[in-house]
Amino acid sequence: MPEPAIVRPGGPFDLDDATAYQAWRRLKNAAGCAPKPVEIQDLTHLDDSERARILDECAVRNFALFRVRGVASDDEAALQSFGRRLGLLDIDQNLCAEDSGVTAITVKPTATDNVYIPYTSRPLGWHTDGYYNAGLAQVRAWLLYCVQPAAEGGANELLDHEIAYIRVRDENPGWIRALMAPDAFTIPSNTEGGQQIRPDHSGPVFSVSPVDGSLHMRYSARQRNVIWKDDPDTLAASAFLLDLFQRGDDRMFRYRLAAGEGLISNNVLHRRDGFRDAPEQGLKRLIYRARYYQRLPRPEE
Repeated sequence: MPEPAIVRPGGPFDLDDATAYQAWRRLKNAAGCAPKPVEIQDLTHLDDSERARILDECAVRNFALFRVRGVASDDEAALQSFGRRLGLLDIDQNLCAEDSGVTAITVKPTATDNVYIPYTSRPLGWHTDGYYNAGLAQVRAWLLYCVQPAAEGGANELLDHEIAYIRVRDENPGWIRALMAPDAFTIPSNTEGGQQIRPDHSGPVFSVSPVDGSLHMRYSARQRNVIWKDDPDTLAASAFLLDLFQRGDDRMFRYRLAAGEGLISNNVLHRRDGFRDAPEQGLKRLIYRARYYQRLPRPEE
């Protein structure tokens, strides 16, 4: 069954409330794209000021860059503690996650029928995490933490999904209406070991949380991963987004994580460059990832 997109009456995401939209748009456009790294002493003991700075950064642009001074004895446990301190409690236990729910993103065999690009050295196209998840299993936030960068490449690029919303709405508000339709795009089923682990399901690209009114986006630029609704406005909006990613935008943030650095976000759009490992030199890329069903709280919460 298609998943509905919820829009509260009034507010910036109501197409009939131009006043609220323009006020919100001015605030979003006033923010720069490059965050200042938040310096953290210890992932397992995030203090109040460190927590406040991360939440402040995410309130402005939906993502934050952080840098850890201390070295954890157990990275997975430290990241779990870090997430909990920020109010992120429910980890998305995806197919290739470790028992902790934290996933080691590195070049490795996954013992699955399908090749999953994150576990190769190939580039990853623009997407939001968990775009294939249905219903209440939407990924609202994620974090990345770099233990070891590759010998070459592997930079990430991010774009706040709220900026993508602005670009689409400014071009054609009707495209937003199309992308909020409950059948805007369909994710094909996934089969592993002869068993279907996920059926086809349809849903919106943009939706609004009924809990806090925040904007959520589900998207993948991999055309064979998404079946777009055969509708002129939907197809035009899809083509506009692809063109946006190809031509670039001044709000895109590009960064190559060094060891001890990380990113945390309200599931913004992102991509990854391809990379080259040199394991004989101890340079094999290892990034830990955790994905959550909650957004990061607002700074005052």
